[in-house]
Amino acid sequence: MIQVIIRAIDILEFVALHGKQPVQLIKIAEQVQLSQPTTANIVKTLMEKGYLEQVSRKEGYRLGFASYRLTGNASYDQDLIAASKEPMENLARQLNETTLLAQIRNNKRVILNIVESDQPLQVKTVMVANLYDTSSGRLLMAYLSPKELETLIKAIGYPQKKTWPGAQTMEGLKSQLQIITKNEFVQTLSIYHTVGFAVPVYKNSQVVAALSVFVPQSRYTDSHKEKIYKLIRSAAKKIRERLE
Repeated sequence: MIQVIIRAIDILEFVALHGKQPVQLIKIAEQVQLSQPTTANIVKTLMEKGYLEQVSRKEGYRLGFASYRLTGNASYDQDLIAASKEPMENLARQLNETTLLAQIRNNKRVILNIVESDQPLQVKTVMVANLYDTSSGRLLMAYLSPKELETLIKAIGYPQKKTWPGAQTMEGLKSQLQIITKNEFVQTLSIYHTVGFAVPVYKNSQVVAALSVFVPQSRYTDSHKEKIYKLIRSAAKKIRERLE
């Protein structure tokens, strides 16, 4: 077990030497003097924890968001995080609810930035979550290309009916996603009794992230939706203006 930990650290250090430049699996295996299958298993675990991310099968791997968060290095999507900081703080203050900025990384919904509320009752936040379980994950899926969506489904399968009714086939899933892109907005009720909202964040006509607000179901009222809908769109627009 100790040897595996040492090898994992060796892999991270080697990949880190290349900065943003991805490193192929074969080069990583040669560096740490392991077989490719063994190296691939360690790399897979590091990806699942967010310490590595795969750029493509051909190009290889680079450091993931968790590596940057561990060291306090803000260079991971720095422009996006910087542009979102003030609008997100204002949004959280106006609603007194937690707001977050997210992307898809390694087939998961990953939080890039979060501003928590001052409420005594707060929803527990996980930095990495299944796409189907969150409003931001579903929204980001809606803006994938057909090829990207097909690749994603091959990797993670379809959602369970209790998680997302009507999305158990490609036809059903696409129908649900089309509704999201048409409205540029999604609202979800999770199995954890959390009401989530998300809208796209654009840069040069491309969706680069999802801006989300979530509220405990016990605190949610119908008046919340209209207020959140208005303010979250306004905040996303301000982030876009800062990015462009």
